[in-house]
Amino acid sequence: MRFCYLLSGLAMASLAFGAQPAPAEVQLHFPAISKHYNLRILNNPVGGTFSQGTTIDERGQIAGLGTLPGDTVMHAVLWRSKNHALDLGTLGGPNSAVAWPNKNEQGVIAGISETADDNPLGETWSCAAAMFFLAPPTGKICQGFRWKNGSMQALPPLDGGYNSFATGINNAGAVVGWAENGVHEPTCNAPQVLQFEAVVWEPNGTVRQLQPWDGDLDGAATAINDNGQVVGISGICSNAVGGASARNMLLWDKHKTINLGSLGGQYWNTPMDINQVGNVTGFSDLAGDSVDHPNFSAFFWSKKSGLLNLHTLPGDSIAEGLGINNLDQVVGVSYPSAHGFIWQKGKDLVDLNSLVSPDSPYVVVAAQEINDRGVITGQAQDKNTGAYVSFEATPH
Repeated sequence: MRFCYLLSGLAMASLAFGAQPAPAEVQLHFPAISKHYNLRILNNPVGGTFSQGTTIDERGQIAGLGTLPGDTVMHAVLWRSKNHALDLGTLGGPNSAVAWPNKNEQGVIAGISETADDNPLGETWSCAAAMFFLAPPTGKICQGFRWKNGSMQALPPLDGGYNSFATGINNAGAVVGWAENGVHEPTCNAPQVLQFEAVVWEPNGTVRQLQPWDGDLDGAATAINDNGQVVGISGICSNAVGGASARNMLLWDKHKTINLGSLGGQYWNTPMDINQVGNVTGFSDLAGDSVDHPNFSAFFWSKKSGLLNLHTLPGDSIAEGLGINNLDQVVGVSYPSAHGFIWQKGKDLVDLNSLVSPDSPYVVVAAQEINDRGVITGQAQDKNTGAYVSFEATPH
């Protein structure tokens, strides 16, 4: 589910990673935002001119996506080190991607992939609209995957459905996302036909549905932490992408469903990531919005602070919080400048381009995720060639 070009996304690695996220009760030191970042560009192992880092673990291993030559097909990619990048393959169809921040340090990755099978209902589904946007829709069924030990396993839809979409994963191996069922819902906009709901794919293979907010028909989960707290959206079917599908922002916490509220708007209200202490970032519309005219700002939410409007970079009109670490540092993207930012409590958004060398031949266009060492991954653009490349930005 990509809400404009907006929602970028990516994930993480293979191999045992070692370092575990800090538990909620540990008091963490809150460092100041670095005054300078070293920007390292990651080579695209599948050969195209478009790639993105979506998620980064504590060892600096990065997962995301890269296009093949011609830039009309993309594969999920894992950057294990400076000189070791891996094509994660697909579920049999042309495209795959790691599309959302992951919270797993055990070498298990959640993502999405097309299969070899045609969708009998002709739906383009969230995958085509959200991630596989560089070429006309293929008409293939799209399903979430769990990647482990070099093998990609499909995550099934609910009974009667065809499509599923995996976003986040925690250290227990529980994967969240959304999945179609067999209900032909009248609130769907063609070519979408079937209802979809927020789900958790448990490590034992079972699929657990999360209920939407009262009065809503559809839902989607976007992130999960080690306490089993899940964030996501609920609304109507619509296009199965943003808009009215994202009327309510929810936190599913054990047996409670908490509505996170909004910044005043009715649509495009989307939590993107949750850290191990249960604090959340994302984006939410302001008053005066409509489905076709989003006006969202980035936000930070905690039980203590409630929903905080992080606003945008100066001169911009919309912004998204995309990733949050256990130190409550938030990264994201602001538009129309298309510049990545970093935020910390008590501070305004800071343009990452002001923190890298002014001689850099790259513009940081989106900051996707940040780990607890303050290392950021995302997407940059080559000023000379126009190519979009994945990066690692290390503070010093």
